[in-house]
Amino acid sequence: MTANTHDIKVLNGLIETTIDSADGYREAATETENPRYRALFEQRSFERKQVATDLQSTVRTLGGDPEDDGSILAKAHRAFLDIKHALLRDEQAVVNSVENGEDFIKAKFETALEDSDVSATTRETIRRAYASVRSGHDQMRDLKHSLEGQKDADGSVFPN
Repeated sequence: MTANTHDIKVLNGLIETTIDSADGYREAATETENPRYRALFEQRSFERKQVATDLQSTVRTLGGDPEDDGSILAKAHRAFLDIKHALLRDEQAVVNSVENGEDFIKAKFETALEDSDVSATTRETIRRAYASVRSGHDQMRDLKHSLEGQKDADGSVFPN
């Protein structure tokens, strides 16, 4: 396997996950009733689409065909979360599912950065994309923790 072939494979895996993340944020934006969260989720969806576009460009530069769709597993997971949220009607459930997705994408990027077979140029591309992923992860983690601290006596979340 040539370096380009391996780099393309790794990047395409990240593209698929990043598209899943953008789709997940878009879905979360439609699920939340809080306008502040909606705007935040829409912004993160846009940022993730941009990360995916940048990674796709790199794959093309390396001579590969970039992924242009998310995974079937992620679509099934979002359908499950739609049902769960419909049953719970809870902002915390939406934020928790987004934060879980953030843990997944962050770990996937960290694994790619640790891959010793990835070329230095591709690793730098991944590192730049990871900065955006890390920022989103940290923001959602902080949001999750702030919501956990805002529950009233009956366990419901105070509206922001």
